[in-house]
Amino acid sequence: MKFRRSERLIDMTNYLLDHPRQLVPLTFFADRYASAKSSISEDLAIVKETFEQRGIGTLQTVPGAAGGVKFFVKVSQEKAEPFVNELCQLIANSERLLPGGYLYLTDILGDPQIVQKAGRIIASAYADTKIDVVMTVATKGIPLAYAVASQLNVPVVIVRRDSKVTEGPTVSINYVSGSAKRIQTMVLSKRSMRQDSRVLIVDDFMKAGGTVMGMISMLEEFNSQLAGIAVLVEDEKIQERLVDEYLSLVQLADVDVKEKRISVQAGNYFNIWRD
Repeated sequence: MKFRRSERLIDMTNYLLDHPRQLVPLTFFADRYASAKSSISEDLAIVKETFEQRGIGTLQTVPGAAGGVKFFVKVSQEKAEPFVNELCQLIANSERLLPGGYLYLTDILGDPQIVQKAGRIIASAYADTKIDVVMTVATKGIPLAYAVASQLNVPVVIVRRDSKVTEGPTVSINYVSGSAKRIQTMVLSKRSMRQDSRVLIVDDFMKAGGTVMGMISMLEEFNSQLAGIAVLVEDEKIQERLVDEYLSLVQLADVDVKEKRISVQAGNYFNIWRD
């Protein structure tokens, strides 16, 4: 069946968006649309230009007989800023205050549109980084971790507080909570991650970073390397941060329980463009 160019462009775009960071041979598209490679190359040039103009991503061409094209998500600063500002407004709503100064974020982490946009923005920062696995800790960080992993086309590994019989043999470590200074336990199935993996840690909220440090310690048990750390919200008022290098979309500047006021601002994500 012969496809018109408009049909090819729509289907090709959809395929590339569904298969980020995956090498797609030109012969695959040529066979799929019963078209010459020269026509496919012209189509890909149009897709690449549109992606870059609209701040969606970019296409990387790999030359050679075994080459092809890869799609990488790349969210521009102009696209990211309105979303982060909107996220700040949502989090600053005083109705989110819970007893003890905690914030209610479950509705945000349960909103597919918000989580998917946040996932794209975080993945954009690591699009050029070699990543094999996205790691998070149960339970609130799971939706965000999957959103990031889907854009990086890698699996998700979930660290739990206790072992599950359905996960088989596990690795267990103790770590010190950064804020409460309590000894806690992390458990990860031995089958969940290969040795020598490069891991991006993703979490919903970070205070002092004790939980993140626990996951970093877990990586050592798998002879794996840390590729990056990304959080949706960080608490800026922490005096002693256990983690130095990380990416955040939102910074929690202050919580005044008495006045019912939450002060937030954009996180360090936009330092990417300033560096």
